[in-house]
Amino acid sequence: MSAAVRAPDSAAPEASVDVACATIPNINSATGLTTDYLNHFNEAIMVLEMITMMPECIPDLEAWRRKTYREHYTQSNLSHRDAIIAAYDNADCVAREALDSVAETLNVVLSETRDVVLRNMATPDTAAVLALRAADWLKPLIARMAAVINGTATAPIGADTQSAIDEIFSQ
Repeated sequence: MSAAVRAPDSAAPEASVDVACATIPNINSATGLTTDYLNHFNEAIMVLEMITMMPECIPDLEAWRRKTYREHYTQSNLSHRDAIIAAYDNADCVAREALDSVAETLNVVLSETRDVVLRNMATPDTAAVLALRAADWLKPLIARMAAVINGTATAPIGADTQSAIDEIFSQ
């Protein structure tokens, strides 16, 4: 087994992260995290922005499910997914906790948004307003997650998830 895919409890986890960072595209060597996880959220936001103009996107929105970083890669077909998960397991703990915090907010808000928008598709104007409001609110969180992955921001986000949901859907 190569050093890049060693289990996280191996004798030299740092070596596993270093090799993974050097050989796997998009793994930040400072944080041990990869930007591919952003796609999980960016795709959902793109669907929200298009849903009322392209109703054929409704099944994509219905199919979207929340995923943790580990779930995203475990369920992926990436050939280097085990190395990415090992790098995450051995990543800087502050960065990993900040990533998980932002991801939890994104996952919850997107799940709630999906449900609210789908319930309101009979009134397309309402669905569009809700979808676009949520997309606009979520984009800075995507930027925040990218900053965490790239090692330029590690402090936890300020807003709690329920407040975020309330803010998006208040009319």
